[in-house]
Amino acid sequence: MLFNLRKKKDVLHLLTILVIISLPALVSYNTISQLEVIQTNGSIRVATRNTPSSYYIDKSGPAGFEYELAKSFADELEVQVDLIVPDTIDGLFQTITKRDAHIVAAGINVSTVRQNSFEFSTPYAESISTVIYRIKQGIPAPVTITDLIGKKTLVLANSIQAEQLKSIKKEHANLSWQETEELTNTDILDKVFTQEVDYAIVDSTVYESQSSFYPGLNSAFTIGKSQPIAWILTPNQDGSLQRAVDAFLSKPQTKELIAQLKTKYFEKRNPLNYFDTVTFKQDMEERLACLEQYFYMAEQETDIDWMLLASIAYQESHWKADAVSPTGVRGIMMLTKAAAKEVNVSDRTDPIQSIRGGAEYLLNVKRKIPERIKEPDHTWFALAGYNVGFGHLEDARVLTQRAKKDPDKWDDVKEFLPLLSKKKYFSTVKYGYARGQEPVQYVANIKKYIELLEWEKQIQQIRKARDASLRAEEKAKTEPATLIELQNIPATL
Repeated sequence: MLFNLRKKKDVLHLLTILVIISLPALVSYNTISQLEVIQTNGSIRVATRNTPSSYYIDKSGPAGFEYELAKSFADELEVQVDLIVPDTIDGLFQTITKRDAHIVAAGINVSTVRQNSFEFSTPYAESISTVIYRIKQGIPAPVTITDLIGKKTLVLANSIQAEQLKSIKKEHANLSWQETEELTNTDILDKVFTQEVDYAIVDSTVYESQSSFYPGLNSAFTIGKSQPIAWILTPNQDGSLQRAVDAFLSKPQTKELIAQLKTKYFEKRNPLNYFDTVTFKQDMEERLACLEQYFYMAEQETDIDWMLLASIAYQESHWKADAVSPTGVRGIMMLTKAAAKEVNVSDRTDPIQSIRGGAEYLLNVKRKIPERIKEPDHTWFALAGYNVGFGHLEDARVLTQRAKKDPDKWDDVKEFLPLLSKKKYFSTVKYGYARGQEPVQYVANIKKYIELLEWEKQIQQIRKARDASLRAEEKAKTEPATLIELQNIPATL
């Protein structure tokens, strides 16, 4: 009896010690949530992909639908965004599995299989898997899954499309496809466009946002049902991050932001037709590559966006240094003798002189436009005035004002420039007749080239970043990690 009593006292004593030792941890666990830890640290780790729809670097800095949405959430928490950018979809999943990221924001579809492995936020969009093909004369479009059998079909590895095909294969044993970890959806569409593969299967949102830049491609049919798109969240028992994310995504302001971002990133349209697009891409590779540095130099000297200068040059000469018009203008920027003299260009066929001179001349032209007119309208007016003459531009602005529209807005004035070819209108203004449709088309073409150039350079930058990352990974496999490299490994949660 005495022995049992002593034994019970020893056990009680041991339990008391354990409670005392564990008390700080228990108190900490109960009082400090995952969200509070993030806010205390001042940063939230977001994993995404380097793609046109998720995240990329443009001239102004980080951009992309997912980046801007995640940045808005971080701003609400008053913390910074620390980006983790894996090269593959599986890499995204690994950041959550290893707890290296708090959130995966990369346009991830929610599926039953994925829900068994990951925690998702409230969905904020949806998409459906779409079969993409190249239109070919005499060859019908695929209509059903059976039409894919025996053809080269390409999808992203670990994507919702790969998951769906594995399920479909149970009923179509002969169905086969290729999966890629190295490429993005943009690269996959390129493969179909260049006819290296027969078909691709991608998210409808991806195709719709990029389809106009691949004239000749078309959507055939969809697979399965629409799938919700959501963020993946690192698992945590207190649920504080989950609640904060869901509350953020449910706010009217956030829904309005999402609508704006969809318009900004998913509704871009290539204004050129098939032939013009193909020609532009070829000219970029064969001509612009040799001239690009000179446009950069001109931007440094004049502060005029190099893409604007390059687009003007393409409109003028298609980037041909020896271009000559019947009226005697020549060179990449197609300067007249008088314009060349004005900006001290001695050889109009010299690319460096022509581009620099063209930029300087544009500055002079812009000085003729009232300062009160803001950009980009200021530039469009300058280009239109250069093309048709500033007197005729002023006449069009008078007509615009008479119609009680804004003479300082290009979208208003361009409606009235074509009227200068009609006697009913040009007879009422100072400078008379003009081929007013030409400056409207001139400006429209330059705007088209800027848009396509921005798109192509964006894709190039994404591919360069991906290639650099792959090279770094290969180097890491062959060389031992240094102390500095080890210190840069992301901390777990």
